[in-house]
Amino acid sequence: MQKILKDKIIEVCNHKIAVKGENVGVSFYAFFKNKNDNPELLMEAATWWIKTNRLNHFEKAIKIKSLVENL
Repeated sequence: MQKILKDKIIEVCNHKIAVKGENVGVSFYAFFKNKNDNPELLMEAATWWIKTNRLNHFEKAIKIKSLVENL
């Protein structure tokens, strides 16, 4: 996983956890703007989320953060 994506996932998860608590869920779309301005990075996130880890559409932010930190 590219460092830019890893950093963004951790940043977003930290923010969501701080605002909504440890039970907050996220999808891989949470790490991107509503515009598809970086399709390669979006596909990397989708592949990691769906094919590599076989995660559900929404997962706990704390789980995602832990998975990314342990890469």
